[in-house]
Amino acid sequence: MFARTMRHVDIPRRFAARLFAVLSLVWLAACDMPAMNTTGPSGQRIDPAAPVQVALLVPGGVNSEMSLISSNIENAARMAISELDGAQIDLRVYTTNRDPATAAAVASRAVNEGAKIILGPLDAQSAISAGNAVAGSNVNVLAFSNNPVVTNTTGSNTFVLGRTFENIAERLVRYTMGQGISRYAIVHQDDLAGSVGRDAIASTVRGSGATVTSIQVYPFSQQGIFSAAPQITSAVRNSGAQAVFVTDTINGGLALLATSMVDQGLDPAQTPFVGLTNWEATGQALTLPGLQNGYYARPDTSLAEQFSARYAAIYGAPPHPLASIAYDGIAAVGSLVATGDSGALTTSSLTRRSGFAGATGIFRLNADGTNDRALAVARIQNNQVVVVDPAPRSFGVGGS
Repeated sequence: MFARTMRHVDIPRRFAARLFAVLSLVWLAACDMPAMNTTGPSGQRIDPAAPVQVALLVPGGVNSEMSLISSNIENAARMAISELDGAQIDLRVYTTNRDPATAAAVASRAVNEGAKIILGPLDAQSAISAGNAVAGSNVNVLAFSNNPVVTNTTGSNTFVLGRTFENIAERLVRYTMGQGISRYAIVHQDDLAGSVGRDAIASTVRGSGATVTSIQVYPFSQQGIFSAAPQITSAVRNSGAQAVFVTDTINGGLALLATSMVDQGLDPAQTPFVGLTNWEATGQALTLPGLQNGYYARPDTSLAEQFSARYAAIYGAPPHPLASIAYDGIAAVGSLVATGDSGALTTSSLTRRSGFAGATGIFRLNADGTNDRALAVARIQNNQVVVVDPAPRSFGVGGS
């Protein structure tokens, strides 16, 4: 997704300029990309008694940030290999330079050199190119993107490993409906992440039998939020919403939005905010009156901390947030190879309903290329984070 950051110490301070920070996976618009409905390959068969060749596609040293991400992705993948039991992985690393044409070329090269499965690339457009390049070679791709457009514009050989808005929205709607909330207003920023998040929330709410009472949008600027807040608050209150589902980040416009709506008369004790993003990027969310009683989703923090500690013990520094996704890719491949099944990397095996144990919790891949990740539901109460529903450690009987 696009992660835009607004620097503000005190709420009234002037917003910083728009910054596209590469701290999460890149969302790309799908409007100009034709959907492919081909019946794709099922995946390569392997000799589970021999090392299985896996290609890892990293962005490379495009800039210092990408260089850091690339090294952390490779480190996490190699750490995952060292922790496998009963599986041998021959990891080959390829650089995409965040260029779709290069991603396609190195994906093809990896397959020609014997890769049985591909992990990466990082961003959506490169993942689309890589997936399409090897679709005819019967090789599956586990991309690091969180954008479902990747799976809509490739053959059925491509899956996304990043946490999707749909997955997060489903978790939060399911829990809050259990708390008696069934009427949701949606408020989103006027950018790509905001519109994608809006659609994910609306689809999930309606598919769950609940009601979207109002959809409101605001400009991504200090003055834009100030100007829009009265109308948004009035629309939300008049719609009879029981909760306000927001798409923005705590480092973006969420803090100012929540504060402005409370100033306009919204009572978060009666109509709490529900957040599509993790509010723990800074400690600011905990002290904001507008976000008290609000809900958001997060990974299993105990597992995430264990992963971070193991990584830091080996490499001398905590991992980049994206490193865990590379770990998960190897964990899934290794778990399947360890079964001794020559069809371990086929689509039917990759989409097993019991899923896999990842760095930050369990996850599973779906036949449509998306994923389900186990998430906890947290709530801010009395300036503290309270986990009101822990992340599950299994997908239940039959993987449901």
